[in-house]
Order: sequence, then structure tokens, then C-alpha cells
Amino acid sequence: MPLPARLPKFDELPEVEVLGRKLRSAWGVFGDDDELGPWNLVTPDKVREAASLVKKGKVSNLDLPLNEPSPPLFEFRGAYEQTIQEVSQGLKIAYDDRLDNFYPQTSSQWDGHRHVGLPGHFYNNRVQDDALAGSALGIQNLAESGIVTRGVLLDVERHLKSQGKTWDQLSSFEFTAADLTATAKAQGVELRPGDLLLFNTGWLRWLRAEPRETREKLAHDLRAPGLQPDGDTAEFLWNARVAAIATDTIAVERWPIDPARGFLHIQLIGLFGMNLGEMWWLQDLADDCAADGVWEFMVVSSPLNIPGGVGSPPNAVAIK
Repeated sequence: MPLPARLPKFDELPEVEVLGRKLRSAWGVFGDDDELGPWNLVTPDKVREAASLVKKGKVSNLDLPLNEPSPPLFEFRGAYEQTIQEVSQGLKIAYDDRLDNFYPQTSSQWDGHRHVGLPGHFYNNRVQDDALAGSALGIQNLAESGIVTRGVLLDVERHLKSQGKTWDQLSSFEFTAADLTATAKAQGVELRPGDLLLFNTGWLRWLRAEPRETREKLAHDLRAPGLQPDGDTAEFLWNARVAAIATDTIAVERWPIDPARGFLHIQLIGLFGMNLGEMWWLQDLADDCAADGVWEFMVVSSPLNIPGGVGSPPNAVAIK
């Protein structure tokens, strides 16, 4: 379906009431049958733009090992169990492996359109029971359409620390839309429609360096920094026309959520149709960008092609 001639700005989107809060809805903006949300902004021209950014051939992996964090930080998501079996009838020349108890959202992940919705409905007014009975809004849509676009990294950690600001990684510290804007300005990079916005906080680097005792404590009492869950954040992301946002934090937004202030996932996934990437490994890319001063690159991500899937490892790389 062709893009609308003009996308509405945030304050032009209709208001809807969700769990007692007024939120902005983008249902129907990309068509009544749409299942991609802002990924529609990644046109063939956008893919060509992304490809033109490859200059030095440097590839940065953006995925954690599948067995990290350990233990899993949400206790309802277990660690997978790997079994390697010899399959060459005793000749010991061929092997397969099997993964049991595999939760696609335990490690680096995409939150798909089925991950969070509104009471009774998912993105674009899809009735949850009807959607879950089939494959509507499943992660296969991202796998089959492919994710190839311009990526922009905002190294919020590096910028804020250069301004003398620090925070406790064991707290629910909040990064604001103003922090994102200031970081982009300091880095001399602009966001364009269809970009994948990555923002680095240093949280995952900190977590990986902590002893197991700290990680086990977090698994029982999870607290982590992230985006401020308010209208300013939603307005910034919608008006920037980004295709999606991914971070090195556990939930993109600060955790735990404060019910009195709302749940940003509902606004972004349920009402915008914007997928969220969580626990992406951004540190190597951040260091490379700081070294050469280039904060834009080509991003390629290949989610698992699971019909009706709720989420997936991103299988993502940045190419400069």
C-alpha cells in the first residue's frame, strides 16, 4: 500500500482513553489492514540510502549471546536447554542440536506487535482473540518484509557523562526526549523518516560486568533505567518518523513501570505499531562511532520467521 501523502503529527492523532489515560492512536494511518506500522516508512529509496552508508566495511554485531543475561531477568522467561546429538549412526561425523524451553525474548529481542496491546485489542484495532487464533500481526511480517534501513545511534551515556551527569544503573533513572535531542545535536546527526533509532545507555555493558549475585538480585527485583514514559517521549518518536527504536536496556522505558504514569509500551506498540528492540548490544558500535565520528550506518535485522510469533532475537548487525 502506498504511503499517505502526509502523515499526521502527534498532536493531530486522535485521542483514545486507555486504562484511564488519554493516549494518541495511529490506527488506520497506514491503512486499515496494516500489520507493519512505521516500518512502512522503509521504502526502496530508504534501503538504497542505507546501502550508501557502507564506506569502510566494518560490521558490528548487535545481539547478545543467546544464553545472556544469566539468569534471565524476567523469571517467567526461562533459560533454554541445549542438547547436542550425534546423527551419523555412531560414525561421529555429524551432529544436530535441539533447544528446549527456548523463549525468543529472553536475550536481545524484538517486541512484536502481539507483545503488548490494549485491553482486548492489538495494534490497528485487531481483536486479540481473533488475532491470536491465527497469525495476524505475527513477527513473520518483519521477517518476510526484511529489515534493512539507515540506523542512527544516539550515545546518551557518552553525551550525558560529558555534561557531568551520572546515574545509578540499579535505579529507574529516566532519559527524556530532551536528552535524545541534545545527544543528536552534540553528535551532529539528524533523524530521518524510516530510520531505526538506537540509543545507548551503558546499562548492558554494566550488567555484563557485574557478578552473578547482582544479576540474581535483579531477576527478583528488576530495576533499570530507560525512557521517560510520558507524552513528550511518544511525541518525539512519532514526529521523528522513526521506523522503530532499540536500546541496550531491559524495556526501552524505565523499569518497573509506574501505573500512575502509564506504560509506554501500550502507546508505542499498541497504538503506534512501533516495534521495540530491547537488550541490544550497542557498546562495540558506540565505541566505533565515537572513534570515527560517524553515527549513521546500515542496519540489517532478520527476525525468526515464526508465523504468529510474539517476539524474536533480532539477528542484527550494523555496517559502516
